[in-house]
Amino acid sequence: MTLNCNGKILDLKIPKVMGILNLTPDSFYDGGKYQSIKLAINKCNQMLSQGADIIDIGAVSSRPGSKIISEKDEFNRLIPILKVLVKEFNEAIFSVDTYRSQIAKASLDVGASIINDITAGKFDSNMLPLVGKYNAVYIAMHMEGHPHNMKENLSCEDVTSELLSFFLDRIESCNLNRINDVIIDPGFGFGKELNQNFEILKNLEIFQELNVPILVGFSRKSMIYKSLKIESAEALNGTSVLNTVALLKKASILRVHDVKEAKESIELCKKLV
Repeated sequence: MTLNCNGKILDLKIPKVMGILNLTPDSFYDGGKYQSIKLAINKCNQMLSQGADIIDIGAVSSRPGSKIISEKDEFNRLIPILKVLVKEFNEAIFSVDTYRSQIAKASLDVGASIINDITAGKFDSNMLPLVGKYNAVYIAMHMEGHPHNMKENLSCEDVTSELLSFFLDRIESCNLNRINDVIIDPGFGFGKELNQNFEILKNLEIFQELNVPILVGFSRKSMIYKSLKIESAEALNGTSVLNTVALLKKASILRVHDVKEAKESIELCKKLV
């Protein structure tokens, strides 16, 4: 499989790494660290030098219980920094983590080529038509509810079947809106109980039936640190373990805070092919 990222082709025969750049003050692990242009440039440069294939930039926290901010605030946090990064790193591929179509449009206009939507188009009905119009790559994630209330909807009995049904619907909607490159993200930690997260990982190969790339995002999440009774700052080893399991189950993209370690996991898994 390949992705056309505004003319830059990503071949997923070898899995890729998406480095996380949060511009938020309240993200669960690195909130407040990269809100200035200088700090964002430094972090972006670090991740690219470590081998990141994609930089994923977000200006709205999606941690459980996070508050919804206004579209204006999201724009003001995101677009000025994104403009600078696209100019500074003109060979890089940038993804924007947003569920608002107008923020997606502004991001694509300044050089982003991937839209990473935690609501899979459910929040904003204009999102899928917009992405199709721009011929952008689209990441559709599964989540119950919204970040501020997703922990209130944890009643699913067969989470794997629910996700398969959800993604079949979302992929069809993307196709109807002429989105050529669709990636699915099971949404680990988003409206799911601890055991459900591990059930999805156990069954990850089943999603190969959908014939689209699979992105996974475990990086330092509660499914790791709650299981191990540690803090998120101590969850790098656990992240690498789950990333490796996902790679063996045919994940195509690892979304991570720690690029170097993710690249090492990919490199070692390549030895098994």
